[in-house]
Formats: sequence, C-alpha cells, structure tokens
Amino acid sequence: MTPLDEGPMSDDATRKAKISDIRPPTVSAESALIEIHGPNLGRNYPLNVAVTTIGREAGNSIQIDQDNASRCHCKLEKMRGAIYVEDLGSTNGTYLNDSPIKRERLRHGDLLKIGGVVFKFVSGGNIEGLYHEEIYRMTITDGLTQVANKRYLVEFLEREIARAIRFGRQLSVVMFDIDHFKQVNDTYGHLAGDFILKEMCATLSRQLVRMEELLARYGGEEFVIVLPETGLSTATTIAEKTRRMVEGHGFHFGETEIKISISAGAAELSPMAADPLNLIRAADEKLYAAKHAGRNCVRG
Repeated sequence: MTPLDEGPMSDDATRKAKISDIRPPTVSAESALIEIHGPNLGRNYPLNVAVTTIGREAGNSIQIDQDNASRCHCKLEKMRGAIYVEDLGSTNGTYLNDSPIKRERLRHGDLLKIGGVVFKFVSGGNIEGLYHEEIYRMTITDGLTQVANKRYLVEFLEREIARAIRFGRQLSVVMFDIDHFKQVNDTYGHLAGDFILKEMCATLSRQLVRMEELLARYGGEEFVIVLPETGLSTATTIAEKTRRMVEGHGFHFGETEIKISISAGAAELSPMAADPLNLIRAADEKLYAAKHAGRNCVRG
C-alpha cells in the first residue's frame, strides 16, 4: 500500500515540471488543448492551424512518445467554425469523454484521451483566462479520474477536523483500494486499468458521494471518502455500500466486461487521530485488515 507520509502524490508521478514553472500560452488562439494527465502536465497546445495531428512520430504537431499511442493516432481539423477530432485507424483508439470515437466535433470542456495522455479542450472567451483556471483546477484534481487529489484531500481534512473539534461533531473516513489491480493491468492492459479507475470514480461520484462529502484519489488504486458528521457505524455501512456498488458494476472496456472488487477500511476521528495523516493511517490499518481477511470485504 502507498506510504502515508512520504513519497510523491499520485498525480505528481507524471509531472516533468512543477505547476509553478508552467507559463501561460503566448500564442493567440480561439481554442487549445491543455494536457491534464501525462508527461507534459499543464502544457498548452494552441489550435491555430487548419489541421493538427497527434501521434508517436516526431513529425506530428503534438508528439506523444508512448507505446500505446499510434504513430499517426488522430487529427484535429478546423471546419466551418468548429474543430473535429478524427481517429486515424489507431491501434488503441481515440477516446472523447471516455467513449471511443471515429470522428466527432469538440466542445468546450471535452476530455480527449490518446494513449496514456488526457487533454482538455478549451474554446471561446479568454483562452489565457481559461488556461489559468484549468491550471488552478489541476492543483486540486487528479487528472485521470477527475476526483480530488491527495493535496486537496489533506486540505479538506484539515478544515473538517478543525470544524469537528470546534463544534463537537463526528467525522469519519473510508479508505479503499481495488483488489489485484496489477493483474487487471497485466491481463487487459493499462488503458483498461485507466478506464476502470475513471468509471469507478464517476459511478461513485454520481450515486454515492454527497455534496458535503469528498472522494479523493490517494495514490495508484487507493481512494479515500471523507464523511463529515458521520460516526464509525454509519461509515462502515457506507464502506459496505461502496464495496457492493463496485462489485455489482459492469465495467465494459470495448467488448470485454471486467469484474473487480475492493477492500475497505473505516475509521473515526479520535484524540489519537486528530490530524489528517493519523486519521488516514487509522483507516489504512483497517484496510490492511480487510486485505488480510481475504479481500472484497470491509473492516471498521
């Protein structure tokens, strides 16, 4: 499991530059791609020519130096005031908002996934302003799953712990990870693994996590749900509901259905765990107990 108080955060593993080193776009453009997950995190690609090609070969307008990107993967074409993305017969496909496409029109806010890289399409208005807004969002959001990242999780917990202590409220966290996730990647490929992480987070965000709660990616396949004003008994029930929801969900990657399960641990704020890392550590110990008990179960 991921160490609790040392090592980089999950979204930092793909960074070549710090957010503070990123410079705003200097080329005027009506639309652009911003790399929100990949080796050039935060890089801006203005779309100011008729055709922009993306692929592994050096001759492309945007080069993705990854094995799971094809040599000429896809192209973006300006046509009648709009921009269309077209797959060029790539091996692993071009994904728009998690769906494989052949040719589709891009709209502001769309997410374009090519190999292991995710771009966000921004268009209209003040492109530089949109760029800065996206850079801020990247500092608190995991680029792949679009849930909160570890940095924001810790900040959120600090605020909620202070509030719980001040007003005498309960606070619990649930920590869970995907069982045998390495086998999923080894069997179906990393693109399938990425899909499962995104689909799982989208499902839980829609169907389980309430507005005042938080779902965050802690690292790799580990996630945390923060439950304000919730005691241990209810948190354990929510953890079990999460487990059942994931186990019962059909993850369809292309024509393949992949079944997964999770193990989870729940912990409640106490004088012995009155800071974010100690509270997460308490839940992590329960998660370890669930793993030791055979996986696909909950301990609280």
